[in-house]
This record gives sequence, structure tokens and C-alpha cells, in this order.
Amino acid sequence: MTSEIEKESILSFIVEAKYLGVAEKTTCGFFGIAVRTIQNWRSKGLRDKRKGSSHPTSRHALAQEGVYIASTSSMYRVLRRRKALSHRSESRKPRATTMSTPITVTEPNLVWSWDITWLRTPVRGIFLYAYTVIDLFDRSIVGWCIETYESDELSKQLFARITRDLKIIPQIIMADNGHPMRGMTLAVFLDSLMISRSYSRPRCSNDNAFIESWHKTLKYSVGYPKMFENVEVARIWYANFIHWYNNTHQHSGLAYVTPMQVRTGEAEELFIERNKTILAARKRNPLRWSTNKTRKYQLPAVKAIYRPVTVKV
Repeated sequence: MTSEIEKESILSFIVEAKYLGVAEKTTCGFFGIAVRTIQNWRSKGLRDKRKGSSHPTSRHALAQEGVYIASTSSMYRVLRRRKALSHRSESRKPRATTMSTPITVTEPNLVWSWDITWLRTPVRGIFLYAYTVIDLFDRSIVGWCIETYESDELSKQLFARITRDLKIIPQIIMADNGHPMRGMTLAVFLDSLMISRSYSRPRCSNDNAFIESWHKTLKYSVGYPKMFENVEVARIWYANFIHWYNNTHQHSGLAYVTPMQVRTGEAEELFIERNKTILAARKRNPLRWSTNKTRKYQLPAVKAIYRPVTVKV
């Protein structure tokens, strides 16, 4: 922010330039300052009265004058005794950060992650909303729906349908902090099934990286429509894409097998055959390998950051 001394110098320079025939607008452009800002300085004063602006504090001013009353800790101690430290700012009251626990996802249906992405329509400003749930272990899409609005009631209906149709209840469900994810209707339903909830930190997309990566695969794939005519068209296209993704797409994060091959266990047999082929090729021509290491196909370890939600009874 520009200090009061700097503002005063700029105003003086503008006056001198104007005396020499330089327009005020030209001088403001030289400083990169709007003419309206200069007018505000003249009419409202040079002191910055906006929220968040820096202001000199009395403690420092007294110290400059040779006056010392007490240390900062002593002043806070007196304020605490008088119960004068209540939160008065418009900002949210500070909250303790939930401890996170790194976990290794070792099997399907242990941890699911989900999110909602917007799908464009021909009408500017009108979107469809794709709810998608992914299994962190095999990256398969276990459930989805496309609706015309977002709500925790629709989220609850989605998870009720997935758990009913698959006859599976995951241990942990991860999501971000949107209302459809943290709404009471969904929270009560998940708690009734004894499913632990974990939410990412604000503005930290890496905490929910698997579903974010899915959205990139979705929207950067060849053939992805720029917009969907209506919800029926979107649902048909989405269903076809998810079928391709689950059953045909060779996932780079799964050592280039499909999510369903991992889910059914077929991937292990494929890895054995691939590794046999590589070892046989090395045995035929060992000079092609400069080191003793050969590539080994296997599933990479899946790590997740779990931030448990305390349920108040």
C-alpha cells in the first residue's frame, strides 16, 4: 500500500507537472494510478481507511515518546482477567486444525472420493451438475448422476443408491467443503451407515486429487462436448464415457491397466505376463540393458490424507 508520505509526494509532483503543462491524467498514467484515486486523496484525506490497511499503533507511538506502560504479554494478561479478548472481528473465529492421518489404500471400497463438476449448456450462465464418486484403490467410477442443481439431498440420494445397488459400504468418503458435500442431510445418512467423513482443506485441491484428476481426464478427452443440449443428452454421453473409462481406458496411474481389471484382480495376471516378457527379452539380449534393473509392472501404492470428522451425539 502507498504510504501517506508517498501520497503527499505524488500530489506535489502532479501539481508541478500540471504547472508545466502536463495533463493530470498523463501524470497519473506515469505512476500507474487512476485519476479517481487522486481525487479521493484530495477529498477524503491521505489516510487509508480500508479494512486491512496498516495503521500506527499506540504502543509504538508511546515508545517513540519515551513512555513504557507494560509488555504485550502483561497487557493480554490484564485483558484476559477482564474477559476483554472476545472475538470482535468480522472474520471467522480461528478454529483448531483437524489432525490429518496418512493412510494406505490397500483394497477396493476402503476409501471413496467424490465431487461435483459443472457441464456447460447452450444458455450462458446455465449449467448441469455431474456428481461423480471414484474408488481410490482402482480409480473406478462406482456411481454418478447428472442433475440440474446442487444439493445435499441429491448427494444423499446418490450414495443411498450406490450402497444399495453395490451392496457395499466404504469405510471413508472424502470430499471438499461445498454445501452438497457437508450438508446435514448427507452427513446424517453417512453417519447412520458408520461411514467416516474426511474433507479437504480450503483451496487445497491436492487433498482431493483423485477426483480432480478424473475431471481432467473427462474434460480433456477427445470428443468431449463443449456443451450439452439438455440433461438427457448429458446423461447418455456421461454413461458411455464412464463405461469406456472403467473398462477400456488404460490408466497411467494403474501401470496401464483398466480400473475394472484392477477391481476384478485380472491386472495381477496381466502384470505377470508383462514381467515374463521383459525378463525373456533381457535374457535374449542382455546388452540392451545398461543396469541390473528391469521394469517391473505392479500396482503403485495409493496414499490418502484422512482428516476425521468428529460426530457430536
